[in-house]
Amino acid sequence: MSSPLVKSLKTVRFMAGTASSLAEIKRHRKIADRASRLATPIGNVERRAFRVGRIRCEEYKPETSYDPDYVILYCHGGGYISGGLDYAGNLGVKLAMATGFTVYSFAYRLAPEHPYPAALEDGNALWEYLTKNVAGADHVLLAGDSAGGNMALCMTQRLISEGKPAPRELLLFSPWTDMTGTSASYEANKDIDPVLNKEFVMNSAKAYIGDRDHADPAFSPLFGSFENFPPVFIMAGRNGILLDDSIRLKAKIDEAGGKAELDIEEKGWHVYLHMPGSMTRKALKRLAAHVSHEIYGKR
Repeated sequence: MSSPLVKSLKTVRFMAGTASSLAEIKRHRKIADRASRLATPIGNVERRAFRVGRIRCEEYKPETSYDPDYVILYCHGGGYISGGLDYAGNLGVKLAMATGFTVYSFAYRLAPEHPYPAALEDGNALWEYLTKNVAGADHVLLAGDSAGGNMALCMTQRLISEGKPAPRELLLFSPWTDMTGTSASYEANKDIDPVLNKEFVMNSAKAYIGDRDHADPAFSPLFGSFENFPPVFIMAGRNGILLDDSIRLKAKIDEAGGKAELDIEEKGWHVYLHMPGSMTRKALKRLAAHVSHEIYGKR
């Protein structure tokens, strides 16, 4: 883990700080957006901006291998305190190119200015919009990275608890499933995850949920129900501090009799797919193969 790329990423993490003040959070937002714009692939995807009420959204439609029958609703990461359409565009474009499906993302309200449940309410609004106007729930894949993975899980648990149709499948990238910060990988990988540290994670949780119980399934879906859950495909990096959030998630789904597949990139870190390079290209090919098998029954 001493390559020039990893050293550069560690520098960015240091610059991003610990999310201990609003000024620092705003600085982190600028860094994250700028880095994401630089890492977003160019070409082969048509981008269209639109709004659902007051929520700014974007559509990423692939120009090749396009399948209009399925769509992806992508919830971006950023600890619920940062990220917007610039940030979402990076992975949103990659998902469209890898799957051939149109991807929809959105700039949900951010904490601490807009704490829980503002972001989740925006996610629910986009889900309602897509399933009423674009595709039925069984033709929508719900995706998310880090905090966006948390949102995708919470949204799905809510839908199931209310007896409503769930997504066709969840695609999760280093999902944040447990806000208690007790996973062993926080300590095991603290020196080798180049993009994230525990202090940032826990400060983000406090900004989002305040003094609420961090183990509440409303925002720590690991402790919620996985009965009748749709299939889940999880991609994580061996060196990520949230690795155990993915491992424990798969175990909980397995225990409930569900279907979960965990893809661990041995050289990867937290949401390593954000970065360009061969590791990400290979991972996106694995993602494409999985989706093809899950949706069409072939690889």
